[in-house]
Amino acid sequence: MDSVSSASSLLSLAKLLCDAPEDDDDDDEDVLHSSVNAMTPGTIGPVKEESAGTFQVKSENSKTIWNTEEVPEGSEYDDTWDPREQPEYEILFKQRVGTEDVFFGMSRKDHSTACCEDIVIKIKLPETKSSDITLDIQDKVLDLRTPKKKLLLHLPYSVDSKNGKARFFSEEETLEVTLRVLREFDFINFG
Repeated sequence: MDSVSSASSLLSLAKLLCDAPEDDDDDDEDVLHSSVNAMTPGTIGPVKEESAGTFQVKSENSKTIWNTEEVPEGSEYDDTWDPREQPEYEILFKQRVGTEDVFFGMSRKDHSTACCEDIVIKIKLPETKSSDITLDIQDKVLDLRTPKKKLLLHLPYSVDSKNGKARFFSEEETLEVTLRVLREFDFINFG
């Protein structure tokens, strides 16, 4: 009897939620069984019209799947199947200060990273020769590869990828990369 009362309550609920009026006939039992069998969460409520959603690709090449703006920079280097381990690294921010900044505080510089002109990345590469290092720098990505280590680092700021400095200290087995930070409003902080 439980199943009949729950099925009838489902039918009553479906009648309340549907806008279409139904005739009361002797076939209530057939309607009851067919409605319970066909009832799913998607069938409760008013009937929704299906819209034919077509997506239009605005691209010169019809074979492209996505625009180049949608792909994050540096994703072409991201290789999750590469078994090489990531080296230890440290990101430091560097300011160019003079005596007027240190002793007199005459400029508008403070200790925050917003006032830093350079990013210094120190990467520890034990048992590595400088000839084994491959370094590629994009606007917001540093990609370092050696035979034993791999580092794909998304930088916190855009950098000048054409005018950077890299030095390898063989005694410390450390690579130090210095990159100039490019920000839109640097003329305000450093003007």
